[in-house]
Amino acid sequence: MSSKRLLTFVMLIALALVAAACSPAEETGGESADILARVLERGNVVCGGRTDLTGFGYLDENGRNVGFDIDLCRAVAAALFNDPEAVEIVPITAADRGPSIQNAEVDLLTRNVTWTSSRDAQWGNFTIITFYDGQGFMVPADSGIETLDDLEGARVCVTSGTTTETNLATFYSSRGWELIDPFVSEETATVYSTYESGACDATTSDMSQLAAIRSGFANPDDHVILAETISKEPLTAAVPHGDDAWFDVVKMVLFGLINAEEYGVTQANVEQMKSSGDPRIANLLGAGADWGYSDLGLEADAIANAIAAVGNYGEVYDRYLGPDGIAFTLPRNLNELWINGGLIYAPDLK
Repeated sequence: MSSKRLLTFVMLIALALVAAACSPAEETGGESADILARVLERGNVVCGGRTDLTGFGYLDENGRNVGFDIDLCRAVAAALFNDPEAVEIVPITAADRGPSIQNAEVDLLTRNVTWTSSRDAQWGNFTIITFYDGQGFMVPADSGIETLDDLEGARVCVTSGTTTETNLATFYSSRGWELIDPFVSEETATVYSTYESGACDATTSDMSQLAAIRSGFANPDDHVILAETISKEPLTAAVPHGDDAWFDVVKMVLFGLINAEEYGVTQANVEQMKSSGDPRIANLLGAGADWGYSDLGLEADAIANAIAAVGNYGEVYDRYLGPDGIAFTLPRNLNELWINGGLIYAPDLK
């Protein structure tokens, strides 16, 4: 090899070493590289969530953090430790969602997060859609606003640092309308209290969030949610980049909850169903073939423990949002299982 080629080769090796040293995992002190190992050593799962959204992440009358998103975090803890209480819920604002997983400050983000291409590239790994939503508008019942066409000139309250804010600007621009003096705040509670006070003609967010907020108003019937939506909002849990095993663990738990509903496995019958003659159910509950749990360092009954802790996907949904839910009623619609005409679907564990 000539001296010139040797020099070039050495320079390329040096550049590669520099690039490796500056990888995202190293930029956060290596925090992203071994999340699963860190979680197992710590003995709990740190989840980014919220305490202010009824039905999804809120404090119950005893001050316990509960909700649809919170139960997904508890399911992962139950799969790992057979203990749904082995969690730490860190309340974070909408603007803090990205940094919290970019810097691996949380192990798992379960906080009304819309999956977008830029977030997937910049924030972390998005797992599986657990809630299909769309952005809508809520207005006073006596406002005279009945359709999207009536929103021209309306002052809108919106949360900053969200896809909601971007979608609102795009919606107005696409119609050639001027977005007049919107009220924008990072604090969700401030946005909705400002709207409820009458300072805005409308407020906008995911339809599920609007329903949750409306249920907590002093006079819910004084407000209506318009039927039309202006976006697709696939909501999903996310994890930091850098640890494929942790990414897989979280996905498998979510797959398990969805398949459990499809197979008729519930919180009440999970032990009985371990003796099912159906190989799909046997695999799911750890009584059949190894679907990959040993490769991930999980116990055979990891998914069974998750189901025993929080129930299947439908039970989690109905606990908070079903007809007899403890939060409010929100028809499942697209969030029905695929066999019932919805979009909720997961690969078999096999």
